[in-house]
Amino acid sequence: MRAIGITLALTLAAAGFAQQPATPKTYTSAADVQALIAKSKSERKGDAPIVTQRILQLAPYGANLEYRAAVGPAAVHEKEAEMFYVIDGSATLMTGGKLTNEKRTNAENLTGDGIEGGKSQAVSKGDFVIVPENTPHWFSAINGTIVLMSMHVPRPVPAAH
Repeated sequence: MRAIGITLALTLAAAGFAQQPATPKTYTSAADVQALIAKSKSERKGDAPIVTQRILQLAPYGANLEYRAAVGPAAVHEKEAEMFYVIDGSATLMTGGKLTNEKRTNAENLTGDGIEGGKSQAVSKGDFVIVPENTPHWFSAINGTIVLMSMHVPRPVPAAH
């Protein structure tokens, strides 16, 4: 029995080492994006604020489709800027200020219920926005739905003086 367990463990380990990295996805057609939107709409559960699908991937960068049908949490990405392109719909994006009920989600990201003291900006189809690292941001109002392309852009952290 022990020999079978060892053989299984070695086989699984060898399979893990043999796996190649995912093939970069460097092209997505307009028709593919429309299919991702339809898929996101059908996969949305209850009143979930966001459904995310991968559009493109070339490490360390990835572009995601975000289908937002309700207001979700606010966020701060400490080491990445985030760029948005509005594919369809409109919303109010709040940036700056301070997260309310701040919680750490992982080593480099914070979340909150909203933002106090930020600046509001209406965004709609065709708009581009870049949110610098360490900047609270939140889609505080969604007008029906908004579909975004989002891309996290790693940024060097300045050395402490």
